[in-house]
Amino acid sequence: MAAITLIDDDENIVASVSLALESHGHAVKAYYDGASGLEAVEASPPDLVILDVKMPRMDGMEVLRRLRQTSEIPVIMLTSKDDEIDEILGFNLGADDYMHKPFSQRLLLERVKAVLRRARPDDEDLAPMAGSAAAAAGSKVMKRGKLTLDPARHDSLWDGRPVRLTVTEFLLLQALAQRPGFVKSRDNLMDAAYDDQVYVDDRTIDSHIKRMRKKFRQVDPEFDSIETLYGVGYRYRES
Repeated sequence: MAAITLIDDDENIVASVSLALESHGHAVKAYYDGASGLEAVEASPPDLVILDVKMPRMDGMEVLRRLRQTSEIPVIMLTSKDDEIDEILGFNLGADDYMHKPFSQRLLLERVKAVLRRARPDDEDLAPMAGSAAAAAGSKVMKRGKLTLDPARHDSLWDGRPVRLTVTEFLLLQALAQRPGFVKSRDNLMDAAYDDQVYVDDRTIDSHIKRMRKKFRQVDPEFDSIETLYGVGYRYRES
């Protein structure tokens, strides 16, 4: 069971989504405008936020922007706009996933399950079947030059200084840093960071990488360990 905060001004969507989530054992708190939803999330952080883009008092993009100043809680964005600009902006601000209205309840439940699985990899009810050796390897602390990644604690350090990453950013960096010098295509990175039922395009991966670089450069302006090979993908260069 996960604690989920749903922020959407459409009463019908709130009612139907809450019912679907609760039928799968999740505890849902619903809010109908961005300002009250943000206040509630900051006061009592949930496991996941489902956030509409267009809302009164404060829109979803502003809620996400303010939330990302202090928290890396997983966020799924909802929008009724068929505009890729919103999607790219949402990912640049740190959204973990994105869904366009109208959507099926079944697809939303799969997205929720996938995001929670990435955020809570040790949860037996969410994690896919895997060998104990593989699970143990995935939870070990990884050190690559100045970089330290601790999957069990979701800690990322650069030269001993913390860098706050979203779940998706952490998984992308972990995939790159596992084999320094080896190129990972965008498809490889999608497989590492997203569940099989979730499709994202190249721009999504690029947005996550861009935001991740920005975070590391706030700690170290000379950070250049994530290299782009145009038309091929990305690789981690151990410093």
